[in-house]
Amino acid sequence: MSILAWIVLGLVAGFIASKLVNRNGGGLVLDLVLGIVGAVVGGFVFNQFGSSGVSGFNLYSLLVATIGAVIVLAIYHMLTGRRAV
Repeated sequence: MSILAWIVLGLVAGFIASKLVNRNGGGLVLDLVLGIVGAVVGGFVFNQFGSSGVSGFNLYSLLVATIGAVIVLAIYHMLTGRRAV
């Protein structure tokens, strides 16, 4: 997967995760960074449970990246002391 595809997938996953966790976006840069990190975390978590991680630009990869981004965003809110609404 190209770097541009990772960025687009990360942006979409970060945006969806931020809407799920705190009902409003954290901004373009924060959504992008958390989405890309979430894609990596989601791939790692899914691999640990015996499933494939991010495999390309498809709906399954978006689901994996979004779940990872939700995990990362929840940890981010715990560390910064912000309340997820």
